[in-house]
Amino acid sequence: MEQNFGPDLCVPCGDGILNIRVGAIIVKDGKALMVKSKFGDYCYSVGGRIKFGETAEQAVLREVFEETGHPLSIDRLGYVEEVYFINDNPKDFGKPVYELAFYFYMNVPADFEPLTDHIADGTERFVWAGPDDPVTLYPDFIREAIADPNPAVLHVVRDDR
Repeated sequence: MEQNFGPDLCVPCGDGILNIRVGAIIVKDGKALMVKSKFGDYCYSVGGRIKFGETAEQAVLREVFEETGHPLSIDRLGYVEEVYFINDNPKDFGKPVYELAFYFYMNVPADFEPLTDHIADGTERFVWAGPDDPVTLYPDFIREAIADPNPAVLHVVRDDR
């Protein structure tokens, strides 16, 4: 049964933005499924903002399905990240962002592939990235999550302002 949740948990906070999101760690054949940014030369995890009324688990399941077309299940929570960065989205360009993110390892079938090679409007595309690939990945701990997953839930704090 589909539930209707409220708006994204992305709210103005003084001169900055508070963002609460989820990320999916989708690993297959030693590579993670990432999204190539339309705003910069980097890739980030499949996922998105939690909606008001939604849990982090509900949000990651929804985001994975919306973006890949597949209803994957959650293996476990792997990381909680707090990060400050400067927004590169034209709508809020230059604004500082404080983001709280929950990253979940997903159960990935051997034959998994996204239903398309791009996301929504086609301006972002999927890439499979390995831990040694020469590309900027966000979060940067995704390389560790691919190569040597830690069984504990790790708390990561980063400041990229």
